[in-house]
Amino acid sequence: MAALLTVYLIRTTSAWQRSSAQWEDLARTHGTALAQAQTDLEAAQAELTDTQTQLAAAQQRITELADEKARLGDTSASQQQLADYQARVSQAAGQVATALANCIDGQQRLIGYLRESDQYDPSDLQRFATDVDRVCGAATDANASLQRELDR
Repeated sequence: MAALLTVYLIRTTSAWQRSSAQWEDLARTHGTALAQAQTDLEAAQAELTDTQTQLAAAQQRITELADEKARLGDTSASQQQLADYQARVSQAAGQVATALANCIDGQQRLIGYLRESDQYDPSDLQRFATDVDRVCGAATDANASLQRELDR
């Protein structure tokens, strides 16, 4: 009887050890995934802050240049040049604002997804992050185009 009890206890102990090891592996895996998601979230938040700073700088520069150009003179030719310039700047500014708004929206959505990363497939999250990077790249390009127009 004692031998049977000993065998039973050894088997039970072994089963608990295997179960414990599996739980530890699962906890390690989730801990690693959480750490990566937090790193991705911090990077996305930093990029969002940079994008918002770019938008504020572009808006300030547009206002400054519009004021500067408004003081150019009253002649008809300069007024027409000013109107043409303002139209180009307004169009470029609209493109920048739209592109930056799309970038900010994408980054905010990405941050939300990363906060709940355990609910999404990692490859889907990576694809979305790549899409957001592409949209933000377009915003950066639009901002560079605006800056070139403003420097004319």
